Amino acid sequence: MMSTTRKGINMYVAIVLALLLVVGSLVTYSQLSTTATAETVKVSESATVVTSPFTEAVTKVKESVVGVNNYTNVSSRNSYYGFGFGSGSGSGRNEQDSDTTSREVLQSSGSGVVVAAGYVLTNYHVVDGATSLEVTSGDNTYTATIAGSDQDLDLAVLKVDNLDIEPVTLGDSDLLNVGDWAICIGNPLSFTGTTTVGVISALNREVTSENYDVYGRRQDLKNYMIQTDAAINSGNSGGGMFNVAGELIGVPSIKYTGSYYSRASVEGIGMAIPINAAKTLINDVLSGKVTEEASVESGADTSIGAAKPRIGVTVANAGDYFSLPVQQGVLPKGAYVTGVEADSPAAKAGIATGDIIVEADGTVVSGTSQLIEVLQSKNAGDQVTVKFYRSEGLADAQTMDDIKDGEYQTVTVELAILDNVKQ
Repeated sequence: MMSTTRKGINMYVAIVLALLLVVGSLVTYSQLSTTATAETVKVSESATVVTSPFTEAVTKVKESVVGVNNYTNVSSRNSYYGFGFGSGSGSGRNEQDSDTTSREVLQSSGSGVVVAAGYVLTNYHVVDGATSLEVTSGDNTYTATIAGSDQDLDLAVLKVDNLDIEPVTLGDSDLLNVGDWAICIGNPLSFTGTTTVGVISALNREVTSENYDVYGRRQDLKNYMIQTDAAINSGNSGGGMFNVAGELIGVPSIKYTGSYYSRASVEGIGMAIPINAAKTLINDVLSGKVTEEASVESGADTSIGAAKPRIGVTVANAGDYFSLPVQQGVLPKGAYVTGVEADSPAAKAGIATGDIIVEADGTVVSGTSQLIEVLQSKNAGDQVTVKFYRSEGLADAQTMDDIKDGEYQTVTVELAILDNVKQ
């Protein structure tokens, strides 16, 4: 009996000891787990600010990159049907008055960079064809005018009144190397102040672009640009390409999105105009060597009258006579000279049948109505600067192959009251 009791006691003691060992192991494991977790997760008492090599440069120049809005007039009008108008005096067939209704609409938006107090550098194609221009910065909007431009380089400088924005520092694009950092800032798709970063992929990259001059004639232009893989999108045009010192080294202008011949998709190929190519235009504007241009809507009376002074030519819309060549840019738009009166001011100035008048007194002539408006605002004895395009043998051309490459010429014509006025 006593032996049985002792065995029971021993078994009880063994069970208790086993339970104590299990509980002790669990406590130890819990302590170890807590210690391991505490050692793995470390929380900083003060957050560390990590900056890139671009942060300081972007902060320095981002406020100097602005938006540029291009507004143009959209007109609805009853136009003259016929051709054969004399310059301010001749009569065409089916002639009728022109009732014009126009409204100004936003044609396009781009970017620009403040390069001097009150002056913004941008692309020419951003401001091309504008009847009015705006520069935007944040919630502020400013009226702008073109102070100077170079269509061949695709550059323009705008004058902006009351623009209180710090100008950037111009760098030296001749010192760039392939592999240097490139920071592009602009307003793609209206996302203002967008910053993208890449490298200089190539220098002096020859880029041939198909352009149309202000008179509508096509011309192929070659420029030498900076290639970069920094993202450039619609709206970046005219913005800034900067180095890590915050100096302006280029003007983003072109993005390649595909290959016409292979239909391959293209990413990371953008082009910028070197800033050194823009310095001459900037300096000419600031030194007053170029004058400001203004978009002026002519309010001249377009009625045909016997007492109006003339230059002595009969003209028609170039697009009516040479529809396909004008559409394709082989010939410019303008007033095509179908006849010149003997001993008239035009004849004395050297204007001949077959010439295409493209500009009169600084106004671009895209057809007969613009030429009439300019000339009828003048008096007898006034001198008018006339620019025309001459292609030898154009009057006798029968096919596209007959049209030779020509050139622009500029003459001064004095208006006069001519006796042989046709009603």
